[in-house]
Amino acid sequence: MSKATMEKVVSLSKRRGFVFPGSEIYGGLANTWDYGPYGVELKNNVKKAWWKKFVHDRTDIVGLDASILMNPRVWEASGHVESFSDPLMDCRNCKERVRGDKLIEGKLGVETAVGKTLKEIGEIIKNEKIPCPKCGKCEFTEARSFNLMFKTHQGVIEETSALVYLRPETAQGIFVNFKNVQATARKKIPFGIAQIGKAFRNEITPGNFTFRTREFDQMEIEYFIKTGTAVDIFETLKKESWDFYTGLGIGKDKMRFREHDSKELSHYSKMTVDIEYEFPFGWGELMGLAHRGTFDLTQHSKYSGEELNYFDPETNEKFVPEVIEPSFGLDRSVLTFLIDAYDEDEVGGENRIVMRFHPDLAPIKLAVLPLVKNKEIITGKAKEVFDLVKKQYISEYDETGSIGKRYRRQDEIGTPYCITIDFDTVEKDDSVTIRNRDTTAQERVKIANLLAYLAEKI
Repeated sequence: MSKATMEKVVSLSKRRGFVFPGSEIYGGLANTWDYGPYGVELKNNVKKAWWKKFVHDRTDIVGLDASILMNPRVWEASGHVESFSDPLMDCRNCKERVRGDKLIEGKLGVETAVGKTLKEIGEIIKNEKIPCPKCGKCEFTEARSFNLMFKTHQGVIEETSALVYLRPETAQGIFVNFKNVQATARKKIPFGIAQIGKAFRNEITPGNFTFRTREFDQMEIEYFIKTGTAVDIFETLKKESWDFYTGLGIGKDKMRFREHDSKELSHYSKMTVDIEYEFPFGWGELMGLAHRGTFDLTQHSKYSGEELNYFDPETNEKFVPEVIEPSFGLDRSVLTFLIDAYDEDEVGGENRIVMRFHPDLAPIKLAVLPLVKNKEIITGKAKEVFDLVKKQYISEYDETGSIGKRYRRQDEIGTPYCITIDFDTVEKDDSVTIRNRDTTAQERVKIANLLAYLAEKI
C-alpha cells in the first residue's frame, strides 16, 4: 500500500471531480475551492452522518440554521471585535505575510508559541533565526495584531453605522437564539442545539488544500448543562466525537486527543481538548471540545439587556447554564476522509488507485455497467437494472470505454459496488455480476434478489 500525499490527493480531487480550484478560469483566488459533482456528494454525506448521529439519533439535541449576518453587538459581546486576532508579520525582503505564532510552532512546537505577546513572538523569531517560508530570509517587521473578521456594509451607504461582519463562527447564532429554541422545542436541561453552516475568517496564512481556508463550514453543538455536571458530560461528548470518526472508517492509530495548555485556552474556555489527525503535512485539528462555562450567555445577557436564564420547573431554580461545545470542521473532515480513503494497490499486474470510502460516505454507491454499448439487448437490460437500483441508491450508469477502464474510474470515485450486465444475463440466468471495490472479487446475483443483496451489503 502507498501512503497518500497531498499532491496525490489534490491531483485526484481535480481529476475525478471532488474539489476544483476556485475561479480557475480567471487565474483563481488564493485558497478558495469549489466542490465538484463527487465532492459535493461526499460533503453532503458527511453532513448527513453527523446530523444523524448527533441530532436524529438523540432526543436531547435539536437543530438550528442561524443567519450569517448578525447585529454587530453580537461580536462585541462575544469578544471577537476586541480580541479575535492573529500576530501578523511581513517579510521585508519578499513582502510575504505570515503568522508569527505559526512560524514558531512549525520550528519549535506548539508549546513555545502559545501565550506569547507580540513582542515576545518577534524576539523568538529573531533569536532563533526562523526564516520566511517563501524566500528563506529572516527579516520581518514587528508583529502586530490583525483582526480576522471580514467586514462589510449593510444597505447602500458605506459608513461606520452600517458596518456588519461575516460571522467567524456559527456558535453565536446558537447563543442568541437560546431562549427561542428552549421555549419552542420545550427542552429541559441538559439539552443541545446543533448547527451546520458557513463561517469566514480572514486568515493570514491559509493553506494545505482545504485544511485552512477563509471560507469554511462548521458543524457545532452548544450543549447546555447545570453547573456541577460538566465532567461526565464532557467525557461522554469526547467519546462520541471520537466514535463519529472511527465509525466512518478513520483508523484509531491516525488520530489522537490533545488537551490545550492553560496558556493556550481561549478566553472563554475552562478546558479544551482537540481531536487531531495525522495529515501528510503533520498533525492537525479535526474538532475541538470546549467547556465554555457561562461566558457566552452571560455576555449576551449583559449586552442585550435580555435575561438568558433557564428556569427549572422541578426545583423552581433559575440559573445561567454552562455550555459544553463540540465544534467540528466540516471541510477538514471531508479532507480527512479523502486522505484516509486514498490507497494504491496492484490488480492484474497493474497499479490501481482506489478510494476506500465507508459506504455511508461514498459519493456513488453503485455503478451499472453494460459489458458492451453497441448491443441493445445488453444496454436495454442494463438500463432496467439501473432504474431498479437508482430509486434506493445514488447510482451511475456508465457505458463509455472498456469494462476495465470503467472499473478503474469507479475505483477512483470510491464506488463500493459495480454491477455488470453481460450476455449471460440476457441469454441464460437473469443474473448480474457484482464486483467489490475493495477486494475486486466478483459474485453472480439474480436480478430478482439484487435489492435484498445490496441492502445487506451497503
